[in-house]
Amino acid sequence: MTRSNSKLFSTASLITIGGILMLFFIFPANTFAQETSTNNSEKQPQGKIIDQVVAVVGNSEILESDLVNQYLNYRMQGNIQGTEQQMKCSILESLLYSKLMLAQAQFDSLTVDETQVTAELEARLSSVINQFGSQEAMEKYYGKSMEDIKSELHDIIKDQLLSQQVQQKVISNVTVTPSEVADYYKSLPKDSIPLIKTEYVIRQIVLSPPITVEERLKVKKELLELRKRILNGESFSTMAILYSEDPGSAKKGGELGFYGKGQLYPQFEAAAEKLKPGQISDVVETKAGYHIIQMIAKKGNYINVRHILLIPKVSPLALQNARNKLDSIAKLIRSDSMSFDEAVKKFSQGPNKNSGGYLLNQQTGGIEFEGEQLDPQVSFTINNMKQGEISNAVPFKTDDNQDAYRILYLEKKIEPHRANLKMDYNKIEQWALMAKQQKIIDNWINDKAQNTYIRINKAYQSCDFKHHWLKEKK
Repeated sequence: MTRSNSKLFSTASLITIGGILMLFFIFPANTFAQETSTNNSEKQPQGKIIDQVVAVVGNSEILESDLVNQYLNYRMQGNIQGTEQQMKCSILESLLYSKLMLAQAQFDSLTVDETQVTAELEARLSSVINQFGSQEAMEKYYGKSMEDIKSELHDIIKDQLLSQQVQQKVISNVTVTPSEVADYYKSLPKDSIPLIKTEYVIRQIVLSPPITVEERLKVKKELLELRKRILNGESFSTMAILYSEDPGSAKKGGELGFYGKGQLYPQFEAAAEKLKPGQISDVVETKAGYHIIQMIAKKGNYINVRHILLIPKVSPLALQNARNKLDSIAKLIRSDSMSFDEAVKKFSQGPNKNSGGYLLNQQTGGIEFEGEQLDPQVSFTINNMKQGEISNAVPFKTDDNQDAYRILYLEKKIEPHRANLKMDYNKIEQWALMAKQQKIIDNWINDKAQNTYIRINKAYQSCDFKHHWLKEKK
């Protein structure tokens, strides 16, 4: 059972900084699983067989295989934009940037902690394994063992983390003043000012009835009965399909797939690590509920297990009482007998009680939501509400997957409009800051490129680069 609300890294996550692609995950493609020698117009280092060198930054080389491998990764994920040559040119520029940042990291004697590299590596590999469905499927696709893949990725990720440190150092002190924000906004062509979609600001009051001791004991007893049946010869997979309340794994017989250290609930992971293949754990409690676990396989720091999850339930009577109480609170607020702020402080049991009950947008960190960013149940509830209205009590699941009730207050509904300083200052401020940061990065790249040894193969000198990678003739 993975940690609640944890978000793993995507296979290839790209951001645009300084007008170029900054690569945060490079994965070895099986096309170049075996390094080969090609017609090479560049001098090859003694004793090292490489494919064609397409660029050199300082003392670091960029190979044709680097471009091809990343191009294949993007194509596999549907991230191709433009022709193959245009994409390779973009990839080459991002690699030039990465090598330039790495050269600066070495010059500044920057370091990165090995535990950080390992954690990043494990998290990214776990994400890729989940996408393939199993470690075996991933190894088969890339034609390499897990250890070989980890060995190849280790130094790449270490270099990326060092490059990120340099990038952060370059822009760390960049800020914008109100006058700069205003100037930035005025500089935007009127037909290029972004259209802001409908946005909502929503607050909530939550009542989450506790689960009784009797209910917890009942669930543990049910799991122990299932464990006894499995030990007496019944199939764990069949029991998981029939009884497990983890919808993601139940249909697969309870199998989770391979996960690395730190990816599972600590109690779950600790219990699983003690098991040998085929063994079944005692009942394990996590935030998700109660589990029994069966070890399938261990490979290095990765484990693959089956589990059966049973979730203790709040009693129907307690839920009905919570609903009735919330409806009464809503009436008090509607009749102006109590303000929403007062009601939040006095009654709410939600995690955002101390911040006024505001729903927080996990994507932006703010309190404004576009329609597609809302939880479907929240969206359905506020769909026909007007600004300033309060809903009746509605059921929902808490972050711990427990049944609860809440009332929603639509504090603000902002209709679609062109961005303006009065309504959207914070957004425009962020855009202005990003534009200023990009300009700083652009200038940094152009300056460093002119003072760093850079050589690009003639086949790629015709690329429409965004920066001046080759020294300008005086």
